[in-house]
Amino acid sequence: MESSVLVNVLLPLALGVIMLGMGLSLTPGDFLRIVKYPKAVIIGLVNQLVLLPLIAFGLIHLFGLQTELAVGVMILAACPGGATSNLISHLAKGDSALSITLTAFSSLVTVVSIPFIVNFAIVEFMPAGEAQTLHVAKTVLSVLVITLIPVTLGMIIHRRAPRFSQRMEKPVKILSAVFLAAIIAAALLKQRDDVIEFFRLAGPVAFTLNLATLLLGYYGSRALRLSKRQSTTVSIESGIQNGTLGITVAATLIGNPVMTIPAAIYSLIMFATAAGSIYLGHRTIPQVEEAAPVEV
Repeated sequence: MESSVLVNVLLPLALGVIMLGMGLSLTPGDFLRIVKYPKAVIIGLVNQLVLLPLIAFGLIHLFGLQTELAVGVMILAACPGGATSNLISHLAKGDSALSITLTAFSSLVTVVSIPFIVNFAIVEFMPAGEAQTLHVAKTVLSVLVITLIPVTLGMIIHRRAPRFSQRMEKPVKILSAVFLAAIIAAALLKQRDDVIEFFRLAGPVAFTLNLATLLLGYYGSRALRLSKRQSTTVSIESGIQNGTLGITVAATLIGNPVMTIPAAIYSLIMFATAAGSIYLGHRTIPQVEEAAPVEV
């Protein structure tokens, strides 16, 4: 991430393409499902926006993670969901409509929540002033530009040119996956001299955070009487984070490449556990429930 062109231009552009792809699958109706299915949506959002940062904060202290890596974990925890979770939820026989709805709402909320969570983490874990806190208004505007505006543009394209949108959805998803892989590789390459040590320090926190949020999302939802499909979706939405956004916040808005490492490590781990979620979904969700209407 040495090049200013890479950090300030290509990285936000790549995130914009990813968010555009997400917008191509969204409609205004996705934002209205909270009225139709309030219980499932509220449980999912509480898992994503409240429990996820709290669990991350607790694990940082439990494992004794410090300074930039600790802040990097909190940045990741402030960036839940993403287009990837929608695809994984679909492949795992989850509730795709619920997944899209949770992604849409979390994208709206994180525009405001990211600067507050990140600033708290910087003050908490770097009190000596090694890093500048984010300017709230500027950060809100920046996140708005690189997330919500591309999503909105994708929704407009979907509405005005649905056939074109449908044709472009798959190529944009493939391009998004390529961008994500390139972003992770760039983050790790930048810190290649210390990457093994960073894996040793941040790897256990990232793995435990991913596993804990997946399990809590599923079993907590089942305990609250959501269906297996809905519980699978809440689990995936809780455990699959927007690593691209996390890396962008750390590299572009803060300018600290070390803070990108937890998001890069987590992204590698979450794809392995996502494969497990897909396998379990196919093994445990019966065809009858898969085809049944959502009830909350």
